[in-house]
Amino acid sequence: MAEKRLGYPHLGLGVGLRTVHFDHILQHHPPVDWFEVISENFMDSRGRPRYVLDQIAERYPVVMHGVSLSIGSTDPLNFEYLGKLKALAREIRPRWISDHVCWTGVAGRNTHDLLPMPLTEASLKHVVERIRTLQDFLERPFVLENPSTYVGFTGSTLSEWEFIARMAQEADCGLLLDVNNVYVSSVNHDFDPEEFIRSVPHERVVQFHLAGHANRRTHLIDTHDSQVVDPVWMLYRLAHQLTGGASTLLEWDARIPPFPVVHAEVLKAKRHIGTELADGAMWSADAEPARFDVGQEEAPAVETEEGEFPHPLHHIAAAVE
Repeated sequence: MAEKRLGYPHLGLGVGLRTVHFDHILQHHPPVDWFEVISENFMDSRGRPRYVLDQIAERYPVVMHGVSLSIGSTDPLNFEYLGKLKALAREIRPRWISDHVCWTGVAGRNTHDLLPMPLTEASLKHVVERIRTLQDFLERPFVLENPSTYVGFTGSTLSEWEFIARMAQEADCGLLLDVNNVYVSSVNHDFDPEEFIRSVPHERVVQFHLAGHANRRTHLIDTHDSQVVDPVWMLYRLAHQLTGGASTLLEWDARIPPFPVVHAEVLKAKRHIGTELADGAMWSADAEPARFDVGQEEAPAVETEEGEFPHPLHHIAAAVE
């Protein structure tokens, strides 16, 4: 049995619950270990979506993953939103609840995007205080994910991994380490993804995310619409070794294939989990994981179509004020 992180168990290999797979899951009860649901899709939903979720939650472990918390915003925490989040958790009993280290809007407006934060001492203090308030309200440890980013701030004084490591320790929260996001951001911002993986507090990693991305030649975009590429799998192997393993989930949100294809993709993780870790045994602190070149076997570049925006803001200006 794997060691629990913040009291949360190692659930195994799971996939994101998506509406196109509802019928397949209800009819076939596939042997998937667990499901992650997008919190906002069910907070105000009844009818069939909620019926399906209730059926699945009775049979499988479920985790809630949000996209609208906006923990980094300067707006006050939205306690109406948090009340709905807490009520949903009370009803479906997820193993944990997570969201992103980002802001999604300001002045009451939601951009429906995961926007990067300035990585400074002031913003770190701001986020830590809000996480503490959030955890007190929800009455449970919260889990936060590193997002993929395309711009930085000229005023940043911390690396992303320094910011996240200190945030987790000072707020006493868990981490959702999105390995694909680490790789996407490392290419877009030209940093060493292995340093990121090695620098986060491994004992606080509750969950991993894996996903596919799009290669636009000058940058990568976190599209969740394809298979996981080899460099991401290699980073996942390193992360698994350093942490001793954590619940692993595959995200596939566009051009979604049939459920067996999605499930088979996350099962590839077994190839990167050594036999010494298969039973959840912790990786020895004395064992140094092998280093590797993450620049090989990348997804083929995708040509942009005429009229399509050719690159994100990161490639117009290296950073913004």
